Amino acid sequence: MPNQDNVSTYIKASGSLAVIDALLSEQVDTIFGYPGGAIMPIYDALYDHINSVNHILVRHEQGAIHAAQGYARVSGKTGVVFATSGPGATNLVTGLADALIDSTPVVCITGQVFAHLLGTDAFQETDIINITTPITKWNYQITDAIEIPEILAKAFYIAKSGRPGPVLIDITKNAQLQMFDYKGYRPCIHVRSYRTKPTPRIEFIERAASLINSAKKPFVIFGQGVLLGKAEKEFKEFIEKGGFPAAWTIMGMSAIPTDHPLGVGMLGMHGNYGPNFLTNECDVLIAVGMRFDDRVTGRLDKYAKQAKIIHLDIDPAEIDKNVQTTVAVWGDCKDTLPMLTSLIAKNDHSAWYNEFELKKEAEFDAVIRKELNPEAGGLTMGEVIHLLNEITQGEAVIVTDVGQHQMVASRYSKQNHPRSNITSGGLGTMGFALPAAIGAKFGAPDRQVIAIMGDGGAQMNIQELGTIMQFKPNVKIIILNNCFLGMVRQWQELFHEKRYSFTDIQSPDFVKVAEAYHIAGKKIDRREDLKNGLKTMLDHPTSYLLEVMVLHEDNVFPMVPQGRGVAEIVLRKEDI
Repeated sequence: MPNQDNVSTYIKASGSLAVIDALLSEQVDTIFGYPGGAIMPIYDALYDHINSVNHILVRHEQGAIHAAQGYARVSGKTGVVFATSGPGATNLVTGLADALIDSTPVVCITGQVFAHLLGTDAFQETDIINITTPITKWNYQITDAIEIPEILAKAFYIAKSGRPGPVLIDITKNAQLQMFDYKGYRPCIHVRSYRTKPTPRIEFIERAASLINSAKKPFVIFGQGVLLGKAEKEFKEFIEKGGFPAAWTIMGMSAIPTDHPLGVGMLGMHGNYGPNFLTNECDVLIAVGMRFDDRVTGRLDKYAKQAKIIHLDIDPAEIDKNVQTTVAVWGDCKDTLPMLTSLIAKNDHSAWYNEFELKKEAEFDAVIRKELNPEAGGLTMGEVIHLLNEITQGEAVIVTDVGQHQMVASRYSKQNHPRSNITSGGLGTMGFALPAAIGAKFGAPDRQVIAIMGDGGAQMNIQELGTIMQFKPNVKIIILNNCFLGMVRQWQELFHEKRYSFTDIQSPDFVKVAEAYHIAGKKIDRREDLKNGLKTMLDHPTSYLLEVMVLHEDNVFPMVPQGRGVAEIVLRKEDI
């Protein structure tokens, strides 16, 4: 391709070729997609580059974007999706919304009808730009091939810079076919009026350090911003110098090892007892790269009212959005954390830390012991995760769907490395895990990838077993089957007088379904078979599906009931 630094050098190229050249220039190695009429010219151009980029043919466009999310989350790269117009594009909507709320960098390229047909209700025409405007970081429709190099450069820059997010570029078919004077691809390094990250202001860093140094009960809560900023080392140095107890959101999990001495567990509705309860007893609350989601705060009028609040975030829209801060530190935590660390005193808050230990003991006695080590009755989700930890030793990437199993896996999974916890956090998308695990395996081929899902979510994108069959990513699948839509059933039991309205779900023989896709599998319903079943799955040379029958009406505790504050977290059903 021509060098754009020499503007007199160009070649005649099609818009489709310009698209492929942009992807190769951005070092894209994997595309998840599904061809169709309106994107066919781009696929035709891709045909000449099949040895340069890996295209994964999914079985549904929703599977493509969730796979791209899994790929992006585990690798730190930008996921790329191809889809055709009309239903192909609209099938991306859930994944775009998911990627936006979870700050996942994805570039979706959709085909569109010829420009002269726009607005005529042509075959497979939808106004995907207006449909996706609220659920993308940026979107744009290209009707002239001349725009392709610049717009795709902007797309990748916007998707991965600042607070990452999804971008959709819609390209009409005439622009894909159009021949134009192509002067090459130049990556974007700046977009007017778009500020990726601010320069940290030292006066706010100093104010934050002063508050921290005077604190008797400082508490750090952190989210995915630490991972997105690649600031795991800086964050670890910060909490270790200050001796701060630190708790993660579900999206922040794995930014530090889950067994780090200062790690006190997970925040949230089904998080750990100590970090939730003691949020309302700390005197300085230091929030790093998290957005004070309602699942973390509970009732805002009962949230940390006694504390001075310091909020470090790259997105100014999150500052004071839900929780009023005392000091806001706007910037990339990769930059702001070292500045703050240099100003704080080395400290030891062991007496304060011991309060978390006492709450941990109470939680263990009331919940964890019987969940992880039941002596009788049916299998529990917790003991499955507990035994899985024993075998994987925290080295696996855990990809969860949404529901009770997600909360249990997040509570009990051992994770040693960053980017090991892949889940749908903000949107809570059932059907996420299977395609996301496929994408994660392509993003981290040398790591063990385990998808954990319930019997409900497993059926929402079950067709992606076909993607595993064809492209053979070595993904391990665990279905924790309780014959219910478990989390909804739990709420029906606790808050709706056990009126189980359409939450008992009948499922197929998952092992036979897997076998139809040439995937080995096994079903387990006895405790004595569980450990060997997990070992068989993990040792199998290719993908494997393990269905584990668990208790039908087990509940996930602790729990912050809806409408209550975090300090009103309960350990058992009787306390609600």
